[in-house]
Amino acid sequence: MIFDKATAKQTAKLLLQINAIKLQPNKPFTWASGWKSPIYCDNRIVLSYPPIRNYIRETIAKQIENKYGKPDVIAGVATGAIGIGILVAEYLSLPFVYVRPEAKSHGRQNQIEGFIESGQNVVVVEDLISTGKSSLNAVKALKEAGVNVKGMVAIFSYGFELASHNFNEENVTLHTLSNYENLLEEALETKYITAKEQDVLATWNANPSEWNGF
Repeated sequence: MIFDKATAKQTAKLLLQINAIKLQPNKPFTWASGWKSPIYCDNRIVLSYPPIRNYIRETIAKQIENKYGKPDVIAGVATGAIGIGILVAEYLSLPFVYVRPEAKSHGRQNQIEGFIESGQNVVVVEDLISTGKSSLNAVKALKEAGVNVKGMVAIFSYGFELASHNFNEENVTLHTLSNYENLLEEALETKYITAKEQDVLATWNANPSEWNGF
């Protein structure tokens, strides 16, 4: 769920301004999964814009404290959320670790990079939620390390029903600064898209795996 409407709209506005999110219903992108998509999101671009980076950092940090209290450790999901996760941990004066998709096959064979102890309270920071699979994989690794995962905070979510199902199945609480619904509202209000394009974008979101464009 989003934290509040004002935050959702402001976050969507900023992500659109710097092209961290691009909407192209007339010229769809192809995701790594093979899905055709009228939207592409790369929130790592936020790191290149200090005022926006600071807004995201401080908003996530304050929302973590409001929703979960101050944890012992902030964990970022590799690779997209490493940068913003470090910034949030620094703002809160907390230790930081990051979680790889899988353990390394060499050296110490770590999946979790950084120091963490069994029994610590952890909040996970993520940049983007699509199906939630990779994010929940990180949660699984943390739980296997014996820590208490209090929840997850992400910059943006596509709002797929599959993601909601996956998080509910794993009993993991997710909050996001913004989501797809609020993005489309902001894009329409600022004339980034037309009403017709908004309809196309909404249709994709309802059934992304089967969508083929107009």
